[in-house]
Amino acid sequence: MTTTTTSGAASGALSGATSAVASSQADLVRRAADLFPGGVNSPVRAFRSVGRPPLLLAGGAGPRVRDADGRWYLDYIGAWGPAILGHAHPDVVAAVRDALSDGFALGATSPREVELGELIRAAMPSMERLRFTSSGTEAAMSALRLARGATGRDLVIKFAGGYHGHSDGLLVDAGSGVATLGIPGSAGVPVQVAATTIVVPINDLAAVGAALDAHPGEVAAVIVEPVAANVGVVAPAPGFLEGLRELTTAAGALLVLDEVITGFRVAHGGAQARYGVRPDLTVLGKVIGGGMPVGAYGGRADLMANIAPDGPVYQAGTLSGHPLAMAAGAATLRLLDEPLYAQLERTGAALEAGLRDAAGTAGRTVAIARVGSLLTVFFRDGVPTTTDEAMAADRAAYARFFGAMLDHGVLLPPSQFEAWFIGAAHGDGEVGATIDAAREAFQA
Repeated sequence: MTTTTTSGAASGALSGATSAVASSQADLVRRAADLFPGGVNSPVRAFRSVGRPPLLLAGGAGPRVRDADGRWYLDYIGAWGPAILGHAHPDVVAAVRDALSDGFALGATSPREVELGELIRAAMPSMERLRFTSSGTEAAMSALRLARGATGRDLVIKFAGGYHGHSDGLLVDAGSGVATLGIPGSAGVPVQVAATTIVVPINDLAAVGAALDAHPGEVAAVIVEPVAANVGVVAPAPGFLEGLRELTTAAGALLVLDEVITGFRVAHGGAQARYGVRPDLTVLGKVIGGGMPVGAYGGRADLMANIAPDGPVYQAGTLSGHPLAMAAGAATLRLLDEPLYAQLERTGAALEAGLRDAAGTAGRTVAIARVGSLLTVFFRDGVPTTTDEAMAADRAAYARFFGAMLDHGVLLPPSQFEAWFIGAAHGDGEVGATIDAAREAFQA
């Protein structure tokens, strides 16, 4: 296998680290298979849709990750989004070490919760008040419970391929691992629960209007990924998000933006700042934890006043607002300034152009969708604007491309339907190495 040359930071992290690995990659894969369903604790990690054995990643530094055998890869998984600064950024590591000295969870609100909450609200003024959770799934589930409690309505509208975590009502026609596995939802979800979710096509305002008209006074909320990133990257059509704002307001329903992926990634203020749409509620995760488990939901103060102990909508979490997650998140957000987002845009544009040129030279038909530092190479003709178009991409071709890129030391998301995550640690050298690998992979 060919691997990329490690950067200085990665080389430093490698020294002494590889020798600490007690077992080989193959042995760990075997032991994991004996312990966990599919050998993994989240389905996409199994690499089944790309026909490769799963990697066990033991470490990371900057734009690279290291497997259990000590091999380094140029990384575009980015911990599925949080690694916007790169892996093991020294400022984030230092913040977590400082928090460690004060103990772990102490059973009460910590100053670090207040600090991170204020940083989030300053970037996203629509989140007048917020509540931390331990995952994006919890945050989305809680936001919809709040929407139902505040409106007295039961139904929710979501979009085909939209992934909002794995709570029962939101697994209907979901993206992410559900799309990767090619299943319509999940066993174990009661029919009565699934029936409270109405699914409409993305970028189709007429379908949203029709659903609202068909259920007058019954829809509590419309929840949407403002940039769909769990069926690959599908950007909002011009006017789509603005139209959702108008339709929900007219129907007395709440607009919930699931910015677990887009929050602090497509802009400092998230997709709502990039596209100029103010939601009633926002769901966050990923970047706001700097790589630690975290989620958050928040919005209008009058809505958040319904959350216990102030109101009748119950939600709780023993480890919500965990000090280590708060420290990592605050350290990350403090480094996310406008020059960094400008750099991410330049890096994304250069990678997009290089990949397109490499595919064209090889005579391969691909469509490259990108919004800021989110990117997907679709093996199809034309950038998808709907879930059906995205799902029609050639999965077998992507699997071959994934394998060829991995053999050249570049780790991509192991699914056609997951976004690539570009980070601030990806510089000109990393982009050049990726494009060189792609030229070989497209020819293979």
